[in-house]
Amino acid sequence: MHRVASESGLRPGQLLGVEAGGQRICLARVDDGTVYAVSDICTHEEVSLSEGEIWERSVQCPQHGSLFDLATGAVTGLPAQVPLQTFPVKVDGGSIYVETE
Repeated sequence: MHRVASESGLRPGQLLGVEAGGQRICLARVDDGTVYAVSDICTHEEVSLSEGEIWERSVQCPQHGSLFDLATGAVTGLPAQVPLQTFPVKVDGGSIYVETE
């Protein structure tokens, strides 16, 4: 697992772009405090999802509004059609870790 951020650096409702294992990852913390990690690049256009917004448990692409479920990576709003890759997340000792292998 790769340490990618401090827990205090990711507030509920916030997205954060990080790098782990040579991959760009979008961290998302939803209102209940759960942290998710998905690929940071929208599958519709090469746009950073960490520049977007959280809508309930989905991340919205800032370019064309595609929505992706943060837990599964599934497309929940068009125009994207290809799901995102998701990554296991562990929060421990004030740090956030992501598994990329």
